[in-house]
Amino acid sequence: MYEWQRQIQTVVDEIDRGIREHRNEELTLQTLSAGLGYSEFHMTRKFREISGMQFKEYLRNRKLAFALKEIRDTDRRVLDIALDYGFSTHEAFTRAFQSAYGMSPSEYRRHPKPLVLRTKITPFDRYFLGLGEIGMVRSAEGVKVYFITIPAHKFLHIRNYESNGYWDFWQRQNCIPGQDYETICGLLDSVKGKLDDVGGSEPNCAGGQIMAYINDPAGRLCDWGIPRIECWGARLPADYRGELPPQMQLLEVPEAEYIVFEHGPFDYEQENRSVEAKIEDAMRDFDYSSTEYRLDTSPGRIMYFFYNPEQYFKYVRPVRRAQESK
Repeated sequence: MYEWQRQIQTVVDEIDRGIREHRNEELTLQTLSAGLGYSEFHMTRKFREISGMQFKEYLRNRKLAFALKEIRDTDRRVLDIALDYGFSTHEAFTRAFQSAYGMSPSEYRRHPKPLVLRTKITPFDRYFLGLGEIGMVRSAEGVKVYFITIPAHKFLHIRNYESNGYWDFWQRQNCIPGQDYETICGLLDSVKGKLDDVGGSEPNCAGGQIMAYINDPAGRLCDWGIPRIECWGARLPADYRGELPPQMQLLEVPEAEYIVFEHGPFDYEQENRSVEAKIEDAMRDFDYSSTEYRLDTSPGRIMYFFYNPEQYFKYVRPVRRAQESK
């Protein structure tokens, strides 16, 4: 039933690999459809049916998203960047960039600001499609628990006072103009200096985007018995002075201590739920009396959720010294 979602995901993954490796001659509809054993016509129709956009449109906008970051982060000549990403001339690249972002590459380099980039789509997501896990393999990895001090920083984000979890969060946000998944993730993808960005091309913590929860009496009472608001955003340096997108908020987070519950790399399709259960058990059963800390549930404290199956699944929860008063 979901064969074509898998096939399109294969194409999407190959597009990103090809762009990163500058294999532009291989990123054609003819080559990619032949690799799957389908005609260009059939591939075009299914790509649009599943993704909601034309293949050529998606490919062009992903190339521009990669190129924009080089314009932003390097001093390479615009022409060299244009050629690397498959544009035949400086003029062709400038026209495409201007059409997508409303300014020329040179203008953006002089005055970078948050822009909505085309993030990588995930047409085959087992949980979004309601498929759950395959095989329910139980991870043999354990959960590491340790304390850290996180320096002062800022958190650029959107928030929802009623949502319950990642999927519910985005379903609600998608109903708010300008706060939908593609817009927010696209904006955050373009922001320079995200503290957790390790160069990932997907909108998750490897690309500097994370889920967070802020203790707030006006929020929804969660399963842990804490009223909180759910957020999606990116951690930024304490001295960040960049432009603020109008639909987002910038929270100043002071230096503080946290407890980390971390599981290592895992198989997303087979282990996600078992890893999540293992983390939940570890957080529920942790004995704070054997430490000098206790969980801090006071209003305004923030908890981060870092999720990237290739690296880790971890919650970073605020604590305070046991002898401290609220």
